[in-house]
Amino acid sequence: MDKRVKWGIIAGIAVALVAGGIYTQLPKQNEELAAADKVVSAQPKGKKALNVNAQVIRPSTLRDEILISGSLLPDEEVDLSFETSGKIIEINFEEGTFVKKGQLLAKVNDRPLQAQLKRLMSQLKLAEDRVFRQNALLAKDAVSKEAYEQVKTELATLNADIDLVEANIQQTELRAPFDGIIGLRQVSVGTYASPSTIVAKLTKVTPLKVEFSVPERYAGDVKVGAGLEFTLEGNLTPFEAKVYARESKIDPMTHTLTIRALYPNANGRVMPGRYASIRLNKDEIENAIAVPSEAIVPEMGKDKIFVYRSGKAQPVELTTGLRTEDRVQVLEGLQVGDTVITSGTLQLRTGLAVTLDEIN
Repeated sequence: MDKRVKWGIIAGIAVALVAGGIYTQLPKQNEELAAADKVVSAQPKGKKALNVNAQVIRPSTLRDEILISGSLLPDEEVDLSFETSGKIIEINFEEGTFVKKGQLLAKVNDRPLQAQLKRLMSQLKLAEDRVFRQNALLAKDAVSKEAYEQVKTELATLNADIDLVEANIQQTELRAPFDGIIGLRQVSVGTYASPSTIVAKLTKVTPLKVEFSVPERYAGDVKVGAGLEFTLEGNLTPFEAKVYARESKIDPMTHTLTIRALYPNANGRVMPGRYASIRLNKDEIENAIAVPSEAIVPEMGKDKIFVYRSGKAQPVELTTGLRTEDRVQVLEGLQVGDTVITSGTLQLRTGLAVTLDEIN
């Protein structure tokens, strides 16, 4: 065999082997992807509808609220003490119990005063008889009018002395000035008490006062009679109260106005001194047309919103009013019964086909 032919055959075999190796390394077509491409290419071409949520417009009450913090105060509270000095001889209450107005709570020694009263009372009958006799004699001109006036004055002086002693005896008695819950006592029987000695604290918890402060920009918005809701730590149930008084001026240091509301606390379960999270109604509009604030699209200085009509999104220009934390009042542009699109607002265009996923 000719050498040239031999080397030609060898070269051909080598080229074939190299070509076969390269072919095995080339990427193969994924049959599943190819099948998916065929399915996609077989689908009709066109714009896909945008899935959105919507809300049907219904009249509702719109409240403009202020979220602030405050504290619960007792309706009345006082540190109980005697009006006079003396040794305590009686304590007639149990700590932490309810007491009625006028109830005798404690007493200091009044025996010297009782002795004075007894002596004066014994003189009273004699003084009254003397006035009676002098008056009878005066009617017969048997005594001078001056003598009659003298015994009459002595009787009046005696009555005044009796009143004074009785008043001093009352000062030895400690009575509840109002209905309330009496706290822990600070004294015992036998303690020498003075007007500066605190016996216990009396607290009236029905109703409770809700005290809070609002920034001066809201000072004119919070009126007497305005309603509010507050919650307490550990209790998500809202409690309702009503504003009954405002401070006479704005605090020049904090630039806030202090306001108080009343909570009935009929069962007495809520204790004073607690921190309260307050939701105050600054303004309230009945039968308002309102939309979620996220549904409004600002454009060229105007507000617009998209409504659902015959399967498509249509823009509507709005005239808005009161704005709250999550809703906006609509004065013009919408009517009761309109369906407002509340999601996907950045993707919406005039006439875009939409599918409603959820309607509120």
